[in-house]
Amino acid sequence: MRVRADSPEELARARAAVAAWRDQNPAGTAGQLAAALGGQFHPDYGPVLRGILFAIDRERAAGT
Repeated sequence: MRVRADSPEELARARAAVAAWRDQNPAGTAGQLAAALGGQFHPDYGPVLRGILFAIDRERAAGT
């Protein structure tokens, strides 16, 4: 799956799902995230979910 083929709505849905997962799993790993949420998205979406998790963790650490 190419990220360029994603819609802004799908990316927003993934960002919301990852943020909610992180709130419930503050010490969770990217692998656990992919296992928990992967079934809700395209099978090739794992790297996108991991990237969103990285961005969310970075933003929260910076306090933004």
